[in-house]
Amino acid sequence: MKQYMKYIRPYKWYFILGPLCMITEVIGDVLLPYLTSLIINVGAANRDISYIIKMGGLMAVASILMMLAGIGGSYFGVKASASFAADLRRDVFHQIQKFSFSNIDSFSTGSLITRLTNDITQIQNLVLMMLRMLLRSPGMLIGAIIMAFTMNAKLALVILIIVPVLATAVGLIIYYAFPRFEGMQRKLDTLNSRIQEALTNVRVIKSFVREDYEEEKFKAANEDLKDTSMNAFKLMICQQPVITIAMNVATLSVVWFGGSQIIVGDMPVGNLTAFITYITQILMSLMMLSMGLLQSSRAVASAKRINEVLNAQIDITDDVAQAKEKTVTRGKVEFKNVSFRYYKENHEQVLENLQFVIEPGQTVGIIGSTGSGKSTLVQMIPRLYDPDEGEVLVDDVNVKDYTLQHLRNSVAMVLQKNILFSGTILENMEWGDEKASLEQIIESCQAAQAHNFVESFPDQYETELGQGGVNVSGGQKQRLCIARALLKKPKILILDDSTSAVDTATESKIRESFYTTLKDTTKIIIAQRITSVMDADQIIVLDEGKIVGIGKHAELLSTCEAYGEIYYSQKDKEESV
Repeated sequence: MKQYMKYIRPYKWYFILGPLCMITEVIGDVLLPYLTSLIINVGAANRDISYIIKMGGLMAVASILMMLAGIGGSYFGVKASASFAADLRRDVFHQIQKFSFSNIDSFSTGSLITRLTNDITQIQNLVLMMLRMLLRSPGMLIGAIIMAFTMNAKLALVILIIVPVLATAVGLIIYYAFPRFEGMQRKLDTLNSRIQEALTNVRVIKSFVREDYEEEKFKAANEDLKDTSMNAFKLMICQQPVITIAMNVATLSVVWFGGSQIIVGDMPVGNLTAFITYITQILMSLMMLSMGLLQSSRAVASAKRINEVLNAQIDITDDVAQAKEKTVTRGKVEFKNVSFRYYKENHEQVLENLQFVIEPGQTVGIIGSTGSGKSTLVQMIPRLYDPDEGEVLVDDVNVKDYTLQHLRNSVAMVLQKNILFSGTILENMEWGDEKASLEQIIESCQAAQAHNFVESFPDQYETELGQGGVNVSGGQKQRLCIARALLKKPKILILDDSTSAVDTATESKIRESFYTTLKDTTKIIIAQRITSVMDADQIIVLDEGKIVGIGKHAELLSTCEAYGEIYYSQKDKEESV
């Protein structure tokens, strides 16, 4: 709980005023039955109308004060819990933004969505319930017990029998409910992952006519969640009947023994009426406490999952940076004996002993078979991953010695999977430079061969893009992503197979523009087509995570067997077409 105190402090007055309002309401709840007994025992018994009016007026004033206190308590409770949850959600989202690729690999997207939404909502509900019931339930319980024993100690002994039985039953329910709520949240993770995957890939599903298959997968996850939820809620369902039985037994006992005392003249009728109300209040307060405890067991399970995100050890930070003020000025890249594996416990290396130098302003191609480690290699330059062994240097400085902001601001990367965001084309372009003028944006789009098709849209640069850029073609999406990267004016530009959906003529024009718009920028191009990199200053050939060749196109044809195989296989395919 100490971790959550910082979310309480900014709203401490809401956390104080809310319970105070609840105490006012509790005082009214405890006094009203007593005033009712006085009306019956004194006013009605003596037929004293003025006394009845006096007590009735006092009850009316108390009711109004209770109403105002109830409204205030609810307002402060909602304000405090909503603010608490908003700040917690902000920090969890901020923590996720700091995650390295390795951290992200540890959590599924669906799980992170569940933690940011459902889990935080569970904690918010607990905070709200605590503010509304933390003092109200114990206050009503203590006040009602005191009043009950004050009015009739013998009759109040019923409470000493009922309450322990009820507390034991509720305790057992909570004990068995907690692990079931944890399981329910995990099943919700799975369902959210299924939904996210199906909606993201809906076009693939439709093109392969796999709707029935996906519906079965969703049905299985949905049924699994339903069954797990039912196992958890069955225990919660048991709570209400247990409390109802206890309440009815207690009321019946009070009426039975109280009625006997009234008959022999040991207790006034009004006291029995008030006593029944107090017994009801005691049991209702116990019910509210048990509801709070059940909600807390569910919230504790959610808090545990939130803490897993907040306490995750982020492996790529600025903590080790030795040159925090230094920026990239030239764009030289060097790999010194770099090795890497995704899973540290797995000894199988994705990259092994990579060693090469890329001089500032050079155009370098990286080519190799699928799974040879090309994308992983370039992701180490902006520190999306860190090597297990060796060093990655930029401008002769270890990338770990730069701050992430300085390093990544100097690197523009167009990933294999081209991502555009909901919003206009103009807004997407501003990711490259939020201060760029329209003229600069148009210039970048022209260099990426995107300007002509953007101009063909009715709204041109104000055209709204759907989520992920679903309303533009694959080639158009790639060119917009390249334009966004060019607008950044980086020292190092990395294109990770980002022209695969573009025809060779357009790709050639894009490469030509690099020599004018990015003359001094180091350009690293990962490609499947040798024609995309054959004019590069040097080409790096990867095979199973190892460098098997470095040089120019003509040199590699005669010295690198792997390169020759790729080249001639593609050449034969073109000739057959």
